[in-house]
Amino acid sequence: MITVLRLGHRPGRDPRVTTHVTLTARAFGADKVLVSTKDPVLERTVRAVVTKFGGSFEVETGVQWRRVIETWRGPVVHLTMYGEALDAVLPKIPPGEDLLLVVGATKVPRDVYDLATFNVAVGNQPHSEVAALAVFLDRFLAGKELTRTFAGRIGIVPSKRGKTVVESESSHRNR
Repeated sequence: MITVLRLGHRPGRDPRVTTHVTLTARAFGADKVLVSTKDPVLERTVRAVVTKFGGSFEVETGVQWRRVIETWRGPVVHLTMYGEALDAVLPKIPPGEDLLLVVGATKVPRDVYDLATFNVAVGNQPHSEVAALAVFLDRFLAGKELTRTFAGRIGIVPSKRGKTVVESESSHRNR
């Protein structure tokens, strides 16, 4: 199981970015997102996407980040500019274990660096935590996450041009 822990979410300032963190986590292979700040609006938004597009993704806000990290059974990977290079760390992460990915919004507390199993730099320049999460998950899962199916009410079919959206049979029956 891959879980993402989002630190420093500010509902008044970060709703779109944290929503993008959760949607990226879902689309790129994570199973759950935990957010350190309570935000029922974020929870409703993400659950609505899961209901519409399918999958078993979970979101929980208002978690105690320190407790989550300290009690985690498996590697804790903190995505930051100030860690070891991604390619150097990937082979060190044991396959098949529960994995916790930590991404920050505001300045991450120093303790996170000490508590993490790995502090991983996805590049060495400032960029979005959304980008770092997507790149990490894509590399860690070797691209397999991009071919998963979610079996939701709505599905998007890749096409050369235009939008191909299909609705499930159950979606038609429930109208």
